[in-house]
Amino acid sequence: MPEAPTPARGRAAGIAALVLPAVLLALVVAGALTALSPVEELIRFGLSDPGELTRLGLPMVRTLAEAGAVLCVGSLMFAAFMVPQQRTGRLSADGWAALRLGSWGAVTWFVGAVLTVPFFTANAAGKPVTDLISSGSLFALVGQLEQARAWVFTALLAGIVAILSRVVLSWGWTVACLALALVSLLPVAVTGHSATGGSHDVGTNSLIYHLVAMSLWVGGLIALVAHARRGGGNLGLAYSRFSKVALVCWLVMAVSGVINGLVRLPLEDLFTSTYGLLLVAKIVALGVLGVFGQLQRQRGVKAVSEGASRGALLRISGLEVLLMLATIAIGVALGSTPPPNDKPALGTTEVMIGYKLDGPPTLLNLVLDWRFDLVFGTAALVLAALYVAGVRRLRSRGDKWPVGRTISWLCGCATLLIATSTGIGRYAPAMFSVHMGSHMLLSMLVPILLVLGGPMTLALRAIAPAGKEAPPGPREWLLAFVNSPVSRFLTHPIVALVLFVGSFYGLYFSGLFDAALPEHWAHLAMNLHFIVAGYVFYWPVVGIDPAPRRLPPLGRLGLLFAAIPFHAFFGIALMSAQYVIGQEFYSQLALPWVTDLLVDQRLGGGLTWASGEIPLLVVVIALLVQWARDDEREAKRSDRRAEADGDADLNAYNEMLARLAKRDR
Repeated sequence: MPEAPTPARGRAAGIAALVLPAVLLALVVAGALTALSPVEELIRFGLSDPGELTRLGLPMVRTLAEAGAVLCVGSLMFAAFMVPQQRTGRLSADGWAALRLGSWGAVTWFVGAVLTVPFFTANAAGKPVTDLISSGSLFALVGQLEQARAWVFTALLAGIVAILSRVVLSWGWTVACLALALVSLLPVAVTGHSATGGSHDVGTNSLIYHLVAMSLWVGGLIALVAHARRGGGNLGLAYSRFSKVALVCWLVMAVSGVINGLVRLPLEDLFTSTYGLLLVAKIVALGVLGVFGQLQRQRGVKAVSEGASRGALLRISGLEVLLMLATIAIGVALGSTPPPNDKPALGTTEVMIGYKLDGPPTLLNLVLDWRFDLVFGTAALVLAALYVAGVRRLRSRGDKWPVGRTISWLCGCATLLIATSTGIGRYAPAMFSVHMGSHMLLSMLVPILLVLGGPMTLALRAIAPAGKEAPPGPREWLLAFVNSPVSRFLTHPIVALVLFVGSFYGLYFSGLFDAALPEHWAHLAMNLHFIVAGYVFYWPVVGIDPAPRRLPPLGRLGLLFAAIPFHAFFGIALMSAQYVIGQEFYSQLALPWVTDLLVDQRLGGGLTWASGEIPLLVVVIALLVQWARDDEREAKRSDRRAEADGDADLNAYNEMLARLAKRDR
């Protein structure tokens, strides 16, 4: 039976009573801290005073948007992974309640993002927001400001998440909503302070980590407290799962926050500028929150397991929520405060790609001139560590795991690290030839080595099943992904072929690459696409893992050879082209050792054409080995059947031949 309206309204009012004071506190803190920055400091940095309303209103509406974002992301994560769903694949009542809370967070996010657009534009123009709106010049200025456009895009995405989270009921669509919400965090992250000036690659990457971790941690805690307040089930399970997530998120936030701050602030300005003092305050607040939160969650898990009352847990967790949102407000005030501009003037390469290049890309520079990629370099190390941990778990219980698969996976991780963090990754944004070398490593070699490692098979063997009556866990989530419609669609031979080969032509010959060159986030997106498209293509061809679509041996070979002509022709097309791809960007960069852009492009085409042979050889060898092992396994199965039934199949076949011979006679 449906619940009575009055209790439902009572629970909603209780949750609102928890969230609204925290949000109001964050708004007040953000406005107060921004007010501490005097107007004279803005003028000293060459900025105009937009008036009290605009200057104080901007951090408050941004705080509203960020509070809605963390509530949305955290609640969607809670609905998808913290509480169990039904066996039918639909959300349980607890999951639905968290999803509904996330939809209200998305609405708040949408409203805050919409309000941020005029306030940010007015602040950038140095005019009161009321004058900007009344004069009708708002839309023209928004089109000229990259971050204002990012807020518009964020508002659109948040609106889509709000609509979807009100209509979906299944677990799979909830995960899809969570993925879209995480993507919605990125537009503002890649266009703010961190995306400009020197080291903007490190600044942007660290800010992405920071925002995602903050949203999962803060929003997840709010959803957990709301779940306890409404009397939801499986509270011990939710506490235990969230405690693990919160610890990881806190570590990520702490490290990424320090890196992001130091990129834009010299150590000597840490205690002598408003920006530095706000950064110190945020670091201290994060440290206190991390220690306090971890200690109280450990007590909370124990108390829940011992049947303690929810009231004490709610009081402690509610205090943590208040502190978290106050920390977010400090971060917003930090983002609204200009960092010191007393750094030396930046060179052209530092402005355009974020760092200097010390001479031409000699073999020594390509090997030794490292610049660690916070996104893909960290991913390579984490993936290698998780794989080794899985292998050790298997061996600790006496199970075997092929050494060749481990070597293949670790080589894939090493290749990913080399392609993005050595001199290859350092010079790739500045030279087309080096970019194509990195492209070939990421799309051709890394996916093959990772696929041959069989990571999903290892995970399915290393992670214990949840049990027949227990809530689904990581192993069940992985199986759901493998069997999902998305995986079936992506591994369709035609789709995989188009993604893998078609993206070569669509990216470089459509003008998309020219538009992407100046943007660091676009380089991240390109690298991710190369890896994913290659993995999706090689998964059904030489993959060890269970796939939604299993191709027969000839089908695998046919799919492989279908891609070869397109790949070869792409390299030839690059070598024979009479125009320069990305000419405007490369001409502005004006590297002294690249005297002819067309020659560098043809070198990249030659690398593309020649490098396709090595992955092809690796794949063919892998296919031959797999077929030989399949034949060996089939022979062993036949021998076991013969021993079990006295070779009944062979005897029946011989009797048939005897009957045929007798009939012929």
